[in-house]
Amino acid sequence: MYPADRGQFSRPANVPAPVIDPRVTERRNPRTQQIDLADPIGIVDLMLAEDDTVPRAVATQRQQIADAIAAAEQTFRGGGRLFYVGAGTSGRLGVLDASECPPTFGTDPQMVQGIIAGGPAALTSAQEGAEDDLRQAAIDLTARGVRAGDMVVGIAASGTTPYVRVALEHAKSVGARTVIVACSPPPAETLRSADVAIVAITGPEVVTGSTRLKAGTATKLILNMITTGAMIRVGKTFGNLMVDLRATNVKLADRSERIVAEVSGLARPDARALLERAGGSVKLAIVMHALGVERHEAERQLADAGGVIRRVVRTPPPAVA
Repeated sequence: MYPADRGQFSRPANVPAPVIDPRVTERRNPRTQQIDLADPIGIVDLMLAEDDTVPRAVATQRQQIADAIAAAEQTFRGGGRLFYVGAGTSGRLGVLDASECPPTFGTDPQMVQGIIAGGPAALTSAQEGAEDDLRQAAIDLTARGVRAGDMVVGIAASGTTPYVRVALEHAKSVGARTVIVACSPPPAETLRSADVAIVAITGPEVVTGSTRLKAGTATKLILNMITTGAMIRVGKTFGNLMVDLRATNVKLADRSERIVAEVSGLARPDARALLERAGGSVKLAIVMHALGVERHEAERQLADAGGVIRRVVRTPPPAVA
């Protein structure tokens, strides 16, 4: 009812209090109960205050994230692949992170892949019921050939997504490494299928249940760290310079030349010529110049060093002024 004299809803005495959802991400946020009355700057301030809590929640999982990075490094060095699996926002974030790896780190698109419940159509429109399909998760992983030596990262903001739970169970059954990323404590049956559990408790959302907000931000931070950390460990950077990028557009071609010029001290035209001799590879160009060798020898030495420039070129990149 809505009493005109009180201006607020009230619960009749014989109606029990609402059941509190065990999933933290589904609870109501007491700090934003009046957000529908806020002006634009008030909405911004409320959302900023909530978002400010996200990095602290992620920081509580620093060891677990480091464990996931180590597992991903072992996976890549063994020739395995990393699969992100999720539904809705979680699935889209996994696909996004996977799609950024080839241009950023020069990886084969098969190395990091995203699987979303409902398939590609779910990237742009909701596929109702896809996350509850218990059969499809195993079918989707089987179609990608998930096997021992691979790594599957299940992403479920609420911790309870059935599609993700079954995906992890299937991955575990074939001998793949498994990780769960959640923002509410997952049930025991999900945790049993995860070698690493990353659970950043971000609390109730600004708008109840809208996990594209704080939970989505936390998930993006975590996925950034897993792939970026693993790529650094397998030698995709020199210092903090991106040296395995693919120059697939004018911006990236310019960045490649700038990195080679900065590290080698060469003028831009000479850096461009060196890159051409290196087949467009920034990493090879740096080693070729540092050691005074041609492409074949640079490739050999990098292979012997596990792809890590620091093990071949003993001097660090130029310091930032």
